[in-house]
Amino acid sequence: MPNTGALVWDQIGEKLYEAGVDHGVVYPVNTTNNTYDSGYAWNGLISVTESPSGAEPTDLYADNIKYVSMRSAEDFGGTIEAYTYPPQFADLDGTAEIATGVRIGQQKRGMFGLSYRSLIGNDTDSNDHGYKLHLVYGATCSPSEKGYETVNDSPDAITFSWEFTTTPVSVTGHKPTAIITIDSTLADATKLANLEAILYGSDGTVTYTEFTGSTFVAGTDYYTRTGTEGAYVYTKTTDATPQSGVTYYTKSTSGATAPRLPLPNEVMTLMAAG
Repeated sequence: MPNTGALVWDQIGEKLYEAGVDHGVVYPVNTTNNTYDSGYAWNGLISVTESPSGAEPTDLYADNIKYVSMRSAEDFGGTIEAYTYPPQFADLDGTAEIATGVRIGQQKRGMFGLSYRSLIGNDTDSNDHGYKLHLVYGATCSPSEKGYETVNDSPDAITFSWEFTTTPVSVTGHKPTAIITIDSTLADATKLANLEAILYGSDGTVTYTEFTGSTFVAGTDYYTRTGTEGAYVYTKTTDATPQSGVTYYTKSTSGATAPRLPLPNEVMTLMAAG
């Protein structure tokens, strides 16, 4: 909608900025069905630098004038920096485990997806105004540089850095893309919550059932209960066998979902639903 009034600068609440990065998740590609169906939390994430490239102009001339300016295809890549990384990312970073705790390098690099948030701040809410959710598809990374040095009187942790490139995936009605960005201050909150439940997984519903057997089954956890109805606390028991006068419970979970990265078409449908 075009602006019909006079422009006004620096209104209260409109002095926006972006800062920080958090909620990093890496999603290895399932090569069986080419989906991103198992995500792992990325602790120690320092930064994700988005580096679009391409879209270079090529000028064509005719009739002694610039006839048209054509642009090359745009590519998307970037750099990830972190203090550490999920163990599952090691398989994507060109290493392979040949024994417990033993890895070899120079192996095949896997494709993965990535999600992370950058914070949106303003002059009234500071960094709590909102966030942007970034979804990256079709990524592969280059080897990381690791600089080991002696511990001294100015200690610092080693940082790891990976450059990544992407292969875009299809989007109905649009050109293929490797990056989706969602602004929490503009998107529907309920739809965004539903998307995040997919991205981060859900624990489901936990149910405790009274144990009526006479012996414990190996590999099953048993719990005792304290408190009052509506505020029960269940504690895992260390008893090796059922004790007289003690009531035990077993725990089951239903409806839990694994974290996964939905493809752009599913994201588009989720955010446009209703």
